[in-house]
Amino acid sequence: MSVALHVGQLFQRVPGGIGRYVYELFEALRAEGTDVIPFAADDPAPGVLDKLPGFVSLGRPRGSIRYELWHYLRHPLVQLPADVVHAPSLAVPPTRLPLVVTVNDVAFLRHPETFTKRGLAFHRRGLALARRDADAVVAPSEFTRDELITEGFEPDAVFVAHHGVVQVEEPDAATIDDLRGNLGVEPPFVLAVGTIEPRKNLPVLVAALERTRARHPDMTLVLAGPRGWLDVPGLDRSWVRELGAVDEQVLDALYRRATLYAMPSRYEGFGLPVLEAMARGCPVVAADAASLPEVVGDAGLLVAPGDVAAWASALEALIADADARKELTERGAARAATFTWAASADLHLDAYRAAMSRASARR
Repeated sequence: MSVALHVGQLFQRVPGGIGRYVYELFEALRAEGTDVIPFAADDPAPGVLDKLPGFVSLGRPRGSIRYELWHYLRHPLVQLPADVVHAPSLAVPPTRLPLVVTVNDVAFLRHPETFTKRGLAFHRRGLALARRDADAVVAPSEFTRDELITEGFEPDAVFVAHHGVVQVEEPDAATIDDLRGNLGVEPPFVLAVGTIEPRKNLPVLVAALERTRARHPDMTLVLAGPRGWLDVPGLDRSWVRELGAVDEQVLDALYRRATLYAMPSRYEGFGLPVLEAMARGCPVVAADAASLPEVVGDAGLLVAPGDVAAWASALEALIADADARKELTERGAARAATFTWAASADLHLDAYRAAMSRASARR
């Protein structure tokens, strides 16, 4: 099978979790022996291009202009020597080939106030096109599948493919501490990873940790991820460190040295960082919302996203109790080991085959 995979997310200013998904899926499909043709309208930087063998540039028009043409004129067609075209986000290309679209979440419908007007229009149009034009749809969680069925997608056309996590051998302690120390980050600290934007609910985490610091005044909050869209108030504390985007080695070191990982998001279609944290031995506290309980299971503490007092209590419970952290570390590692990119790639292949079969039946 030959799959044309749109990799344009990798060239965005903020690739985010979708960017990680695109790259890991590309690698996993190739490892399974699938012929993958990565394509986009933009020309990637040399460092990115080296990671995308066989990359095809669609040329002009580029970037957002092409996406507007795709969404509103359904032109120009994507015509590549492939059996199926896969759009891993809601930038939905027009094509005569069987089409698969990944809908990562519908946060833009549930929490529209956390998006820009342009972002809302883009995602709503992409969702409508996915519902109308896709021969199969991939959802990263059962939660997202249920959301899509609520929004009018055919149940038989929606395939759940959980994300995986790359199991990385732990570096030696000196390497970890050098990477962390070069940032000026000293333990103890709570870690949060991801684009800084309103849906991530970081002000609740800051308010909760502020209460916890009454007993643990040396505890800081480290945010690893670039600024996204719209304003996020309440981060201007002396004990809050914004690192911006960090590379994979540094992120690995932060996970391994954090006291705990926190994800208070109001809405996630999957929540990949909680899986990465668990895989690296970092105990997790996450919001009891959207897909996060499905990913975390019993391997972390789950807290209502808007309850500052409950968040403060959960943080205190783990910060003060090394045995509790150790237990969650062990549970988390075991749970993370069940999520693999190889399994995710196999489930994507099921969606590709279904799309080809549906497209063939239409003809």
